Amino acid sequence: MASFSKRVSISSAGSRRSASPMTPFVVAPNPESEEWVRAWESVLAQDLIECPVVEVDAETTVEEACDLLLSQDASCLAVKASSGPSYVGLFDYADVNAFLTFAATRHTYTPEHLAEHPRVAQILDAAKAGHVSARLVSNLSEKNPLVELPHDASIIALLGIFSSGTHRVLIKSPPDAESRYLGIISDRRLLDYFSSFARPSSSFFRYISTPLSSLPLPSLNLHWEVVAVRSRETVLDAMRSMSELGVSSAAIVDEDTGSLLSAVSVTDVGKTVVPSQSNQILTMPLQQFVTQIKMPHGWTDGADKYPVYSVFPSSTLAYTIQKLLATNSHRMFVTSESGLSASPSPGIKGNLSGIVSIGDILSLFARVANLPDVDPTRMQRHRRASSSTSSQSSSSGSFADLVRSTSRGSIGHGRV
Repeated sequence: MASFSKRVSISSAGSRRSASPMTPFVVAPNPESEEWVRAWESVLAQDLIECPVVEVDAETTVEEACDLLLSQDASCLAVKASSGPSYVGLFDYADVNAFLTFAATRHTYTPEHLAEHPRVAQILDAAKAGHVSARLVSNLSEKNPLVELPHDASIIALLGIFSSGTHRVLIKSPPDAESRYLGIISDRRLLDYFSSFARPSSSFFRYISTPLSSLPLPSLNLHWEVVAVRSRETVLDAMRSMSELGVSSAAIVDEDTGSLLSAVSVTDVGKTVVPSQSNQILTMPLQQFVTQIKMPHGWTDGADKYPVYSVFPSSTLAYTIQKLLATNSHRMFVTSESGLSASPSPGIKGNLSGIVSIGDILSLFARVANLPDVDPTRMQRHRRASSSTSSQSSSSGSFADLVRSTSRGSIGHGRV
């Protein structure tokens, strides 16, 4: 846990105490919240840019796009149109996960399924022709829409976009600039801004010192919203769950007790499965997979680079924000303080009681700013409504095998 302790100074015990005096949840303008919003309106979104835009040509193969993600250590790629300077979409590890899940289970798709999912049919046709392009797989996960803002947009505009479930925004350059884009901003970067805005003596810090249980977070106490997989299930099982349910991470729970053990994310899959040459990695039990991605880092510097943290309903919002930032996560799992609660895995009990995500938290701040139509679950509801559960299947191929067999025309020859 060393990497976490370097960033977070609040102790676990302190996470269950709220600051006093405590600012109540803000649902309508008051002098304090109006002062916060005026400060937010004065900050340009471009001041939060964290990285330049990394481009990939639309007709680049999926395999080449994956290699570029890894070699550039990029969180996403902007897919450049075949003609003209514009982008047709974004490509990230969630799309890699969705494509790999498709590649491993494609033989289970019926003609009726393909008729209802024309994009999947297009990918199959492209695979038969031997070339699946980044354009076809861009936003296959439906988590990665292309959203742009002008160079003079404020962070209030960012707040409106991220509070609906979007994870990234491209910032356009001024009209007279040489390049078309200044860079990319993530929802995590905006959360980091709000963490910095909460100076210890400020009224905003007192506000975020409120316990989670006192805040209108949509999935705080909805244990059935937690996407969880058992520790003996495979990497492919987790990938399928994340793809079908439209989330970027899944809880790994103990086989017998249902208690939270760890987590797996689409980024873990992308950075570990993609370059792997192991033919067994997709059928590897999750408990073994997590050990594999943790241990090399511990041997190198003694720091756990893949920490998993949960929070309690009584943990403060400030503590939760710090944990999200320190673990580079999009969501925290909320665990019951009494020990056991209903589990998302049928037939067993566990300690998972809900989740709290970056989008959930930013939606709170969007309501403080009186932004209209704030709904952090909108995109996820859309993804779940449009997904279709695939038949259970497994694969013994590596990522490279799957991509090559899918993108180079091996469909229908018995290779998974």
